[in-house]
Amino acid sequence: MSIKYEKIVTQSLAKQISENIRDSILQGHLKVDDRLPTEEELAERFSVSRPTIREALKRLAAQNLIRSRRGPTGGTFVKRPSTEELNTSLTNAATLMVSLGEFDLDSIAEARADMEALCIKLAVERRSEDHLAAMAAEIELQRSGISDEAFCASDIRFHRAIVEATANPVLQFNMYTVIEALQPLTNMIANRYRDREVITGHHQAIHDALKERNLWDALNALSLLMTYLKEQYGKAVSQKQQVTS
Repeated sequence: MSIKYEKIVTQSLAKQISENIRDSILQGHLKVDDRLPTEEELAERFSVSRPTIREALKRLAAQNLIRSRRGPTGGTFVKRPSTEELNTSLTNAATLMVSLGEFDLDSIAEARADMEALCIKLAVERRSEDHLAAMAAEIELQRSGISDEAFCASDIRFHRAIVEATANPVLQFNMYTVIEALQPLTNMIANRYRDREVITGHHQAIHDALKERNLWDALNALSLLMTYLKEQYGKAVSQKQQVTS
């Protein structure tokens, strides 16, 4: 276990110290469950005050990189972030980027279309009966006259089932931001312009193509869905511009 105890200069000492320790974790110098030096030891080695060290540790805890434990064997330890925690961080970051205007609807739609097309290609070969059943259940629910909020939630679960059918954990992790963060935001924006029957029809076509393992039909159904959604996003943005102008 090792940390580079370089002298810290300039402002935001806590930020620099947290980044120093974070780099040690990411580079493998600190392993999961390694115990960090005490606050007093860190303060001495970095030549800063203990409150500065506490602030640095708070930053690391917020990133789910460390955990604290009380008692005789307690202390601060390097933590292995769970997939759920990392996904939550991704979702929060993506939501913030949208709210700041860094991600526009066209960019979101383009990225989603290309990434989900890759999911379709893998799902055609790897989908199971359970994946198909999950999609079919959502389609049935979408046709049952549920509320707008419930329809949007079902829409997300339908596309999540496609992603799960890829059996690729790296792709699943990256798609989490698209499905769990960006899709709900775009659904909310375009909800009043979307026709449920049209969307559900495209979902049915995707399900049927995956069931038959027909790649061309599956990609075509997804393309038609993405084109339709993009048109509805455009209407929503146009209406908003007219109201604010």
